[in-house]
Amino acid sequence: MAGHAQEKTPPAAGREIGINKKIGWHTFRRTYASLLAASGADVKVVQELLRHANVSTTMNLYAQAYSLDARSAQNKVVDMVVRAEQDAALETLDASVSPILR
Repeated sequence: MAGHAQEKTPPAAGREIGINKKIGWHTFRRTYASLLAASGADVKVVQELLRHANVSTTMNLYAQAYSLDARSAQNKVVDMVVRAEQDAALETLDASVSPILR
């Protein structure tokens, strides 16, 4: 069957970039559609690229688009978490180095 090689490609490609859980073609299709929508691609263009007969399929099932505002808010939260972890690591380092310097 011709589809066998294609069916194996997503897991292999995922493993190459460090994704070890089960993934399939729909994972890639949804991500592709979401990235296209987030980049501002027209819905009809996304529909054509995904080869959907109806645009409603594209919008209802695949396009999990992130608005710029939502992405910005998410990035702020990630920055706060990363900064807090860095601050905690520096405090731990300071506490362990301070007795040595005395």
